[in-house]
Amino acid sequence: QVQLVESGGGLVQAGGSLRLSCAASGRTFGGYAMGWFRQAPGKEREFVATINWSGGRTDYSDSVQGRFTISRDNAKNTVYLQMNSLKPEDTAVYYCAARGGTSLGYLLYDYPYWGQGTQVTVSS
Repeated sequence: QVQLVESGGGLVQAGGSLRLSCAASGRTFGGYAMGWFRQAPGKEREFVATINWSGGRTDYSDSVQGRFTISRDNAKNTVYLQMNSLKPEDTAVYYCAARGGTSLGYLLYDYPYWGQGTQVTVSS
């Protein structure tokens, strides 16, 4: 089992930045690939970014490519999502997720472990 706790959400103006953190506990963190997803009101949860076990491979959705950066610190059991140039359409609850194995994951069902989410609100 892996327990995940997100933090760092909040209210920011368009063009601003936030850094989300996801602290993991339980099994060996380095053995898990990680992902960030988001869910806006009335919409389905969608993929944002993913990172492999070592941090050497990452990938992003088209909507955040070039603005968001996913990273991890295995010594701290933490994965991060640096969000720059935020837009009102980035407003959502952001969730981190973990999956066993080393490969990237893009789909909800790729991930058995989820955090409780953190709210990000971008004002125009």
